[in-house]
Amino acid sequence: MKRNDAEKMVEDNGGRLLSSVSANLNYLVVGEAAGSKLEKAKKIKSVKIINELEFLNMIRT
Repeated sequence: MKRNDAEKMVEDNGGRLLSSVSANLNYLVVGEAAGSKLEKAKKIKSVKIINELEFLNMIRT
């Protein structure tokens, strides 16, 4: 899935996008080539790290 498509899905479902990883973030959707944002998110206990399938399941419910 392209990032722009995922961002539109989030916004269409009432979510808010953040450009950086912080304690204000609820979910981080990661793909195969996740980078430094994943490493930062792992250090913040309140951030739930999910994959594309988990994201799609959240959107569909």
